Amino acid sequence: MHCDNGFGWIRNRYAGMLTLVLIVQAPLYYTASRGEKIPAGQPLDLFPAQIQNWRVVQDYPIEKEIRDQLKADDMLNRLYAEPGSRVGLNLFVAYFKTQRTGQAPHSPKNCLPGSGWEPEATGYLEIAVAGRPRPIRINRYVVSHGDEKSVVLYWYQSPRRVIASEFAAKFWLVMDSIRYHRSDTALVRVTVPVLHNDEDSAARLGMSFVERVFPALNTYLPS
Repeated sequence: MHCDNGFGWIRNRYAGMLTLVLIVQAPLYYTASRGEKIPAGQPLDLFPAQIQNWRVVQDYPIEKEIRDQLKADDMLNRLYAEPGSRVGLNLFVAYFKTQRTGQAPHSPKNCLPGSGWEPEATGYLEIAVAGRPRPIRINRYVVSHGDEKSVVLYWYQSPRRVIASEFAAKFWLVMDSIRYHRSDTALVRVTVPVLHNDEDSAARLGMSFVERVFPALNTYLPS
């Protein structure tokens, strides 16, 4: 894959910084995670097939090779759409009961380029959702593959917080392990196809979906 659009050095710098964070946090985390509490949650395959006016139009099975690579304890991979809409949104959730044994979410900023998707823009969005006193902050990541383009909205969700930054997620992993003896987390990703090169409309549609799906996710991801 060639990355001559200015994002190559960003990915290299990001990978280097993340490696450093992992090295520094490792001894702290493994010390703090002794006596870890591993919660029980509802299986994600029972997640609602209809959320307000959004309905499942396809349930994608996750191949064993991908399951073995991700090492998540539970996963969801579905396409939701509104009645009469030409646009389907992919909802992907990977849930990890513990990160003590090396299991951890894979950042879309790493795995999507590895699948042939080229990054075009990255930033953040804030979305007001039910049950939270303040808007949640999530990632807005625009990628393209040939003539296809998508807006990817994603975040890391732990029992007490929603996190956009991969670095912040590692920091809170250590802090929550020390204070609460828990390291469970989930990667939640919503992928919206871009039509007619209108990224803003795709982002707004994705934000509207997140507003509706977030309360349901809270009942399936342990709190």
